[in-house]
Amino acid sequence: MSIPIVLLAAVSCIPYYYKYEKKKPQTREHVVLAVMTALTVISRMIFAPVPGFKPVAAMVMICGMAFGRESGFLCGSLSAFVSNFFFGQGPWTPFQMIAWGSIGWFSGMLNRTGQMEKRRIRTAVFGILAGIWYSLVMNLWVVIGAGEGLEWIRYGAVFITSLPVTAEYCVSNVLFLWILVPGFMKRLNRVKYKYGFFEF
Repeated sequence: MSIPIVLLAAVSCIPYYYKYEKKKPQTREHVVLAVMTALTVISRMIFAPVPGFKPVAAMVMICGMAFGRESGFLCGSLSAFVSNFFFGQGPWTPFQMIAWGSIGWFSGMLNRTGQMEKRRIRTAVFGILAGIWYSLVMNLWVVIGAGEGLEWIRYGAVFITSLPVTAEYCVSNVLFLWILVPGFMKRLNRVKYKYGFFEF
């Protein structure tokens, strides 16, 4: 059962990549997205000694808020895939791609009017929800990876035991969003409006 679910998680990323390419982005858009992905990967590597305390989700959210849903998904999913060449590839990688990618996608969707970035409390709340969501997705992998099938009782037990790490995710997301959003969003919005790309 675990192999089909892992394949399903991997294949589910394809529609987002297709939708991004269907928009026929400019070369400069690819460059900016590549830079954001590289920064996200580097941020994960820098904070490697602290497993649950990383700015990855915050960086992905910032990318989604600035450049839209598809870009946010690509930044999140590609950051997971690329950084795992350092942390280790495995059947858990598609789940990380989905988790961080969907966080970027929802960030772009919620910030379509540019209001979320201006309301820091709302951004912090979304950071908490993003931490919980990431934990829920990765807990799914933990249960499936055990090789005994998906049972909700087992999933509930894993969820309860992962609460301390989930809290760490939430705290780190809020902290890094609080620090990074003002400076990053100001510069990324300037780039977006100057060159007229990444339209929502």
